[in-house]
Amino acid sequence: MGQNKVPVVDCNKKGHWIAFFICLSVSIFLMVGSAIVPPPFVVDASIFKCVAWLFAFAALSQIPSLVNSGKTAKIQHGNISVTVSDQEEQEEPVDEDEEIINN
Repeated sequence: MGQNKVPVVDCNKKGHWIAFFICLSVSIFLMVGSAIVPPPFVVDASIFKCVAWLFAFAALSQIPSLVNSGKTAKIQHGNISVTVSDQEEQEEPVDEDEEIINN
């Protein structure tokens, strides 16, 4: 089956870096702030989860600029997988008989 190609509009490339640095600075602030607030140097698991979400958004904000620079990005939602490569990945040909057997 063919892949759907969605054109990416050439947008402000500085905006992606601004979003990345905002997420990075908020993450650092959360880690340092949670270490300072009593009880000292005890970081709650919710802080780690929040930092992980912020880093995920920071990584996702870089994908449009990577695609605009000629790289190929593949994003899957189930068990989240993001792959960025220099070349387009070629799909392996699927044997029709094998596909019928698996279905």
